[in-house]
Amino acid sequence: MQIKANGITLEYETHGPKDGVPLILIRGLGSQMIHWPAELYEGLAKRGYFVIRFDNRDVGLSQRCPHPDAPGDADDILALTQAGKPVTPAYQLTDMAKDVIGLMDALDIDTAHIFGISMGGGITQLLVNHHPDRLRSATIVMTAARPLVSVDQAATILPALLARPQDRATYVSGWVSEHATNGSPGFPMTEKEIRAEAELAFDRGVDADGINRQLLAVLNAPDQRATLARTTVSCQVIHGEDDALIPVDLGAEIASIIPNCPFHRIAGMGHIITPKLAPQIVDIVDGFISDRGL
Repeated sequence: MQIKANGITLEYETHGPKDGVPLILIRGLGSQMIHWPAELYEGLAKRGYFVIRFDNRDVGLSQRCPHPDAPGDADDILALTQAGKPVTPAYQLTDMAKDVIGLMDALDIDTAHIFGISMGGGITQLLVNHHPDRLRSATIVMTAARPLVSVDQAATILPALLARPQDRATYVSGWVSEHATNGSPGFPMTEKEIRAEAELAFDRGVDADGINRQLLAVLNAPDQRATLARTTVSCQVIHGEDDALIPVDLGAEIASIIPNCPFHRIAGMGHIITPKLAPQIVDIVDGFISDRGL
């Protein structure tokens, strides 16, 4: 289904009872709502939550958001950096946070629990800091509150981070490799499952320029630590001990900053929530919300 939110069109789906407590899932960089395992969103729906999952702007079936003054093409971005010129992002991560608020407004949801991973965890932090009155709780997963790279470092590592157009077979093989590097070794998926997921994602809409626009928003995101320390939103942090992309200590840092924030350090969890890992995540989320009466 599609809906207008924050002036753009977002693809979304809902699960669970319409009169259940709303819980919104926010994906990471370049990924789509189909990357959520059914064991997660259906598991939460069975606990009575009204679960909303959606494609972030610039991925899947949601609207593409180019800007005439901001590049998305990898070569154009690299040309600017190599010339020592600034690269203007098409939008900020704060705009993506406003997309979530716009989605809530469009669905007539006053307040919701938020669950965000990786880039989605950064968006969740911005919601905590800038829209606390709209949040019942926040679960911040596999992410960091501090910038991961400096401006100078970003210019150096951009060639490895930027996305380029790929054919279907190359994209699928790349997703298999992604699981080998950043997956959850204690909760693995079969290669057949990984390939089927990648094929579905490619067919729905993989856009290299869109992913690069998301990347630039992430690289330009502000440090959240000082503001998080003052929040009154009930938060918890989940992070995998085997996360090869964002070290577990950065998740622990977030939990140490936010007042009264539990930290769940999961052995065998990497940077991907797999079907086998999902039931444990459902228990953590539901337990946190139930124990605090949220």
